[in-house]
Amino acid sequence: MSLSLSLTVAPAALAADKPSPGASPSVTPPAKMSTVGGERLGTPGTQADLGAGAPVLPKDITARSWIVADAESGDVLAAHNAHWRLAPASTLKMLFADTLLPKFSKEEEHKVVPSDLAGIGAGSSMVGIKEDETYTVHDLWLGVFLRSGNDAVHVLSAMNDGVDQTVKDMNAHAEELQALDTNVVSPDGYDAKGQVSSAYDLTLVARSGLQKKDFREYCSTVRADFPGETKKNKKGKTTRESFEIQNTNRLLTGDTGLDAYQGIAGVKNGNTTNAGSTFTGVAERDGRVLLVTVMNPEKDEYNEVYKETARLFDWGFQAADKVTPVGELVPPKSAATGNGGRQGATASPSASGATGGEPMAAGTSGSSGIGVALGIAGGVLALVAGGAFLVNRRWPLPELMRRRR
Repeated sequence: MSLSLSLTVAPAALAADKPSPGASPSVTPPAKMSTVGGERLGTPGTQADLGAGAPVLPKDITARSWIVADAESGDVLAAHNAHWRLAPASTLKMLFADTLLPKFSKEEEHKVVPSDLAGIGAGSSMVGIKEDETYTVHDLWLGVFLRSGNDAVHVLSAMNDGVDQTVKDMNAHAEELQALDTNVVSPDGYDAKGQVSSAYDLTLVARSGLQKKDFREYCSTVRADFPGETKKNKKGKTTRESFEIQNTNRLLTGDTGLDAYQGIAGVKNGNTTNAGSTFTGVAERDGRVLLVTVMNPEKDEYNEVYKETARLFDWGFQAADKVTPVGELVPPKSAATGNGGRQGATASPSASGATGGEPMAAGTSGSSGIGVALGIAGGVLALVAGGAFLVNRRWPLPELMRRRR
């Protein structure tokens, strides 16, 4: 006999207006939010249906918005203000990558000109791109994912006919993904008036991006070499050395007082004045893959966004078979669905791309997309202690790297 518990914890006061990303975040979510993915997801407060034996939700989660979802089935296991439109910070770079990765071959080279680096916000995170230096697209994406480099974002945007065109492309792609809470103003996630997303949308974007082999490679890379500045020695010989960059995702790398999370495989973190700390992560344990997004923890503690994410991952892995989903991650508009976006739906064209993000099929795919297997080449992933091996996955998360136990 099972006992189902439905949780709806609503704040005492509700604000009807949408939050302004040009000011400090509001304390309370709007009374009415989007219901994409299910009515419960548009209701303020915590949404969860706990069955018999399900662990209680962590009591020390202070984020304004969060979501725990099964990456493969799309089931939303629990959520808190999932559609609250908030400033996303650099987690928006996931949408940038999902939009632009298919457009350029990773071997393509680009020589940086001064206009490429124009308009970068003061205090931006940078990977260290220099004018008049040539970089491959592969170099630039490493700069985007590992160092959250706004300079790399602007160079890739310049290659895409400029920032304005890139913003248009990102907004169009967000609409295709049904990430309708999202409005892009700056492609790098830098604070801008009117720039918003939601925990639900960021999770949709991550799920889409993870269809791309290159996306998975970059977001799960711990460290890499990045080209430095060309210099001449005393003898006039030209040399260009590289320097090491490390991923700023602390659940991937670990940090003081914070262990790398077992099974983590990406995705992206962010932090700005308006957004606070934001993070979307994907992790695998015992054959189950979860996505967790956390936006703006109120608790002001070092690495708090990662600590809260880890607690929600732990809960999700323990509770996955003991809860009734409160919603679902919807498929892209162009996906041919016969089962509400569940496993078996065909990935959208944006999930494959002609270049840069092209999936490598292994096995039978057919029109349903079932059996498609995408691989991360173990040799290109620099993992911290534990090593890595490959796990076959079906759509929407065909294959992921995970840590050995």
